Amino acid sequence: MIFDSEIYYLLAFLSSLFVSFILMPFIIYISKKHQLGAQSDLRSSHNGLIPNLGGIPIALSIILSITLYGELDVIRYLALAFMLTFFLGILDDLSEISPYKKLFSQIFVSLILIVYADLRIESFHGVLGLYELPYIPSVLFSVFVFIVITNGYNLIDGIDGLATGLGIISSLVFGTCAILMHQYNMAVLSFSLAGALIGFLKYNYQPAKIFMGDTGSLLIGLVFSILAVNVIKYGIITCKNIEYKNIGPLISITLLAIPLFDSLRVFVVRISRGDHPLRAGKDHIHHNLLKLGFNHKKTSFILYLFSLVLIFLTYILVLFNININYAILILSLVSYLLLYIPIYKLKKRK
Repeated sequence: MIFDSEIYYLLAFLSSLFVSFILMPFIIYISKKHQLGAQSDLRSSHNGLIPNLGGIPIALSIILSITLYGELDVIRYLALAFMLTFFLGILDDLSEISPYKKLFSQIFVSLILIVYADLRIESFHGVLGLYELPYIPSVLFSVFVFIVITNGYNLIDGIDGLATGLGIISSLVFGTCAILMHQYNMAVLSFSLAGALIGFLKYNYQPAKIFMGDTGSLLIGLVFSILAVNVIKYGIITCKNIEYKNIGPLISITLLAIPLFDSLRVFVVRISRGDHPLRAGKDHIHHNLLKLGFNHKKTSFILYLFSLVLIFLTYILVLFNININYAILILSLVSYLLLYIPIYKLKKRK
């Protein structure tokens, strides 16, 4: 049954926030007692051992809320995908899993969502002049999108409060889009994620008492990949009796621009230098801002601001009905300009 009242969105949000906020101190206590956490090293931006199982309350919050307020026939496959990703993340946080095993697991989860939940990108909506996709290319491209978004979000989780704050902004906008698209379950999922992250932010903002770990970042990345694929597939948004068609790709790119464009930039730079593109390093946008002398709090705030600027830009592009290809090009150029500013500043210092 679909509930018409927006009270259920609020209940999903508050339920997640409450569970996340209440469980977090317990996880911090258990982690410290058993020395479970991320120890500082040459690549880290923290000192000492910090608990890294914050993803457990986040995952439980989301799964509880979508189970209570979502429609069973829709969310059962989402819940299964979340549980598999949850256990994958815990295993990786407690004893590192090889990249190949992690990739295979993510492909398996993606196929569950594509085949059984019918979360598949069926059209490019005119981007690059492409429209409907045949079934096999559609499945392969959808798997690629799931993997890229999930891991892109995992890579942006490098300093206190960054991935959490960006996640709150994106989930609230995805939730608003889901309401405008009359998609009850996706709105519940979006606001459940927003509530869980707000409950977590108090403990993750500088100085962080706990990290979300792969348990959190992989699950959040998976949620965003679901929301992105969904809005691309059904991207007709109605606002004030005006239909905005085929803008799903633009919305998805906007809300995930920082992790996606930053990861792409880092991969290209590493390959050009002859380095392994997937090897951990300190060349992401947040690392560059830290090198400029900003602390974790200011760095996170700057990137929150970048995200809001891109969202506002997209709103203007949609409002003026700019062609989807030109809109994505403009958004991409502005994204890279914002991400390049810290690099330019660092080069001027040398």
